[in-house]
Amino acid sequence: MYDLTIIAEFEAAHRLPDYPGKCCRLHGHNWKVEVTVTGHKLNHLGMVMDFKELKAEVSKVIETLDHYYLNDIPAFKMTNPTAENIAKYIYDTLANNPVFQQDIKVRCVQVWESPRSAVKYCPQG
Repeated sequence: MYDLTIIAEFEAAHRLPDYPGKCCRLHGHNWKVEVTVTGHKLNHLGMVMDFKELKAEVSKVIETLDHYYLNDIPAFKMTNPTAENIAKYIYDTLANNPVFQQDIKVRCVQVWESPRSAVKYCPQG
């Protein structure tokens, strides 16, 4: 198996209602997102997937978050836009993309809300 990882970034604000601390107030982050896909077959160029194509697909998802108030996004209307929920949202959105349903699968998504705080979502374990 081969794992490919790209890094993307976005800026967005959120708040965590009912959180017993400062995060219940409106604040923002410069989020970093690491997406890892996996595959076992190489194409005629010797690649699982072109990094450029992976970056383009991830960018489509990131654009739905960049410079938004995350609490206003439909996916987070009923759940807090925590790093955990953001990682799952990005994972699920990518996993439902036809590009990642044949030979290439999304392995995990890691979301950093600060240089020292991250969460990784890997549903396969």
